[in-house]
Amino acid sequence: MDKIKVGVIGATGYAGAELVRLLCNHPYAEIAAISSKSFEGKKLSEVYPNFLNVCDLVLTNEDDLLAKSQVVFASLPHGLSEEIAVKCLEKGVKLIDIGADFRLKDAQDYKEWYGLSYKYPQLHEQSVYIIPELMRDSYKGQPIIGNPGCYPTSIALALAPIVKNNMFEENGIIIDSKSGATGAGRNLTQTTHFCDCNEGFAPYKVASHRHTPEIEQTLSSLSGKSVKVSFTPHLLPLNRGIISTCYVNLKDSYENDKNYTYDAIYDLYKDFYKNEKFVRVLPKGSAANLKNVKYSNYCDVSLHFDERTNRFIIVSAIDNMVKGAAGQAIQNMNIMFNLEEDTGLNLVAPAF
Repeated sequence: MDKIKVGVIGATGYAGAELVRLLCNHPYAEIAAISSKSFEGKKLSEVYPNFLNVCDLVLTNEDDLLAKSQVVFASLPHGLSEEIAVKCLEKGVKLIDIGADFRLKDAQDYKEWYGLSYKYPQLHEQSVYIIPELMRDSYKGQPIIGNPGCYPTSIALALAPIVKNNMFEENGIIIDSKSGATGAGRNLTQTTHFCDCNEGFAPYKVASHRHTPEIEQTLSSLSGKSVKVSFTPHLLPLNRGIISTCYVNLKDSYENDKNYTYDAIYDLYKDFYKNEKFVRVLPKGSAANLKNVKYSNYCDVSLHFDERTNRFIIVSAIDNMVKGAAGQAIQNMNIMFNLEEDTGLNLVAPAF
């Protein structure tokens, strides 16, 4: 097949640069153009020397990029991708948005959590939000895919089997997540300044993180009823990775005529993900560890049961820049162009 002409807007951000890194090894994709308002006119390898002699493309403007591309990845802050989507649709170019503009179905949620209104509501009727392992069948040729957030990806994959099978007590889900500093983006803030982040560890945006409505939207869709969660993210003094520990109070198994033993739930998870390459249900007694997913598109899930409290504990680990951003975006591109989902994503974490 002819190679897919790909454009990356925001190629000098962390997720954008990660997209370029992964696309360089995609057998059916060709990076046609890259753009960056901050570094327009420079070579990518001048901004990131690791791309020297690998990707020396000059960072151009968005209009030039759109003219050369069949599909565009937009790696931009929220509020900027709708304008890009308008231009893409005018030119017959597909869009995969790595930002937040096409994640939330409810415009009021977007306004409440992001402080903005949708400028082009009709665009959202032509878009679809996809976590591939859970929602690939919802892609029906839509020209716009909203790529999920990093925290919501780790959490949805951890909880999907229990939530989909209605095994949990409503409004009793507690989620404790930790992320490396790349999750905050390339622009420096006080909390990601080296002296504040290094040797520190603290929660942030407690009960107010913008990924909360996206998490609840996905879990509610899976369960068929409204799901509320208590979500607390933390900043790890690491470059990459997200580890999410999810606490679920199980329903009384006798009332539901189901067996909620550890072994039964473990078997449920193994069966639920048996055909999913990128979700690895770890052996009993293991615990998910960030080092085992670094630089890869895998999500590792470990299962734990506190019989004393009848509470099930699920731990998931992903690389926030790959499965939580660029890798999942390429997985969605593969769905969009009817390729095998793992194309260009056969990466294994280094052993040390």
